[in-house]
Amino acid sequence: MTAQSITQVLGTCIVAAPAALLAALGIPSLFGEPLRERAAVRWIHGVMAVGLLSAVAMLAVMLNAGQTLVEIRIGDWVGIETEHFHFHVAFIFDRLSVPFVILIYVLCGTIGKFTSRYLHRDRGFNRFCVFFAFFTLGMVVSSLAGTIEVLFLGWELVGLSSALLVAFFHLRSNPVRNGLRVWGVYRIADAAFLIAALMMHHMTGGGDFTGLMGTDAWPSGHATIASEQALIVGLLLLLAASGKSALVPFSGWLPRAMEGPTPSSAVFYGALSVHLGAFLLMRVSPMLDLSMGLRIAVIGLGLLTAVYSAITERVQTDVKSALAFASLTQVGLIVAEIGLGLDYVALIHMIGHACLRTLQLLRAPTLLRDYHMLENAIGARLTHGPSFWERIVPDRFRAWFYAVASNRGHLDSAIDDYVTAPFRAVFRWCDAMEHRWTRFLSGGEPSSGTAEGPVD
Repeated sequence: MTAQSITQVLGTCIVAAPAALLAALGIPSLFGEPLRERAAVRWIHGVMAVGLLSAVAMLAVMLNAGQTLVEIRIGDWVGIETEHFHFHVAFIFDRLSVPFVILIYVLCGTIGKFTSRYLHRDRGFNRFCVFFAFFTLGMVVSSLAGTIEVLFLGWELVGLSSALLVAFFHLRSNPVRNGLRVWGVYRIADAAFLIAALMMHHMTGGGDFTGLMGTDAWPSGHATIASEQALIVGLLLLLAASGKSALVPFSGWLPRAMEGPTPSSAVFYGALSVHLGAFLLMRVSPMLDLSMGLRIAVIGLGLLTAVYSAITERVQTDVKSALAFASLTQVGLIVAEIGLGLDYVALIHMIGHACLRTLQLLRAPTLLRDYHMLENAIGARLTHGPSFWERIVPDRFRAWFYAVASNRGHLDSAIDDYVTAPFRAVFRWCDAMEHRWTRFLSGGEPSSGTAEGPVD
């Protein structure tokens, strides 16, 4: 077999493995006969092993053959392809996607093993496994996407599974409310993503990343669009990345996402899902070379998020929220590195941070117990001296920072007042006009008057 045929087989296995897991767990559940816990765990372990081995083998074959880009195309999904428009389902394996998909399988496999103990005999075990399969499939599809449409498909699978897992404990009101909040923020990001995809089709005739970023392998590609187009599309994708990665001003949903079980908090918001926005910016990083304004916006937003998260992290009262904002600090720095053109540094930073944060979040449930055991062992309370910032920052400034951080920068209320409220007002006006028009057609209201009701 040639290297090309081997990579085709391995690439198919990498993509098909999470799809097979979703089918194995989801189809029996649809018929009311979910798999037993032991069988579900075996499926998860087997699929993660197959996917990981295939990804590592793909990396080895590409290195041995000197290949920097492998593309797998699954048909043309438009009846007539023209030079002005086409739609392909394609997956690409390059220096960005292959390390990231290996990371996905390593961390998802670790979480799968942890879940088999953490949620053992839990009534929602099968439901968690189905959502987990949705998430894994979405992350694999997103990381390997060769077109913006395929990336959007994986993007939506990740968003849907994430929101459902935030509301996993649906018998309590807070998880459901926070899950809806996360889903609402994702809708804003998805709207920006869709507009950017439409603009890419209008500019290049398709959503292929090779058509937009050039045929060279990442990160050596050269964008083929004008600087003004790069600025507009780049800002839309930056908005989409901000919603998905909880960058300012959408950072408020991240601590809310910790309402889910610890396995979902670890792999979704500590390791993988929170990095997906940064991954999107890395995929389209050649556009930053065309627009200095876009580059400044990416750097500024990353640094602003890092500073905000570092301040807010220090006043959190629970471990998971503190770790969530600590994760966001690093994500902000990764975004700034992307803006500075340090693509390989950002990739290494992302992989290292994801592994570290997964370990910390998995240890979070037993952290306080270990802390108390350490205090009992030494026979005294653990004390901490003043930090560097406490010594150099005056008390009045630290009090102001504390007040802002304790309210999480008032970002949630700002979104409610300046983003949500105008939309709700418009929708209410449209609803009132619709009711008024239907009543008028049915003869129940005269044609004159306002949307609120008939005029006396």
